[in-house]
Amino acid sequence: MELGWQSILEAFAMMSGWEITATVLGICYVLLAARESQWAWPFAFFSTLIYTVIFWDGALLSSSILNFYYMVMAVYGFILWKKDEYGETLAISRWPLSRHLIFMILGLLGAVILGYLSETYAGARFAYHDAFVMVFSGIATWMMAKKVLENWLYWMVIDSTAIVLYYRSGYYATIVLFILYVILAFYGYASWLKVYREHRSA
Repeated sequence: MELGWQSILEAFAMMSGWEITATVLGICYVLLAARESQWAWPFAFFSTLIYTVIFWDGALLSSSILNFYYMVMAVYGFILWKKDEYGETLAISRWPLSRHLIFMILGLLGAVILGYLSETYAGARFAYHDAFVMVFSGIATWMMAKKVLENWLYWMVIDSTAIVLYYRSGYYATIVLFILYVILAFYGYASWLKVYREHRSA
């Protein structure tokens, strides 16, 4: 399967209005999250609602389930990022390396188990690849809702891996979106790191 500008343009031309809408909402979500805006989460909710249906139709079972999980996390994140009675919001925090290692090991184990189950019993395409993206995206989304700084580093790896998955699946327009997500992950990390250091020095 060859990826070129013609393939990408054809993919964009074939995109439904719903897929375009989900793409735009997804970009708005990442931009607002990088700015620590509570309103990032409603954009995330409606974007992932659409993608849940799209990936289900495309037989990417893990990605569909993942986007349903995103919908739940969007509600959780909206509540968690709400200002308290003093006008304060949840502060950005960091995890020690030991905690990251634990979550990485558990994530890899979970991806292998889920990949096996979805391939064996659901006939999912690219099951282990899809499961890896699903499991670690779930972890990174929870980390973002808790405002753990390193969530952006996870997204850099996850989105890069997803690009390969969607290339293999033929979702060329989505590849462009995820390339943008990788770039925005660098922006988000830089933005949150700056705020974190300012709070630490205050």
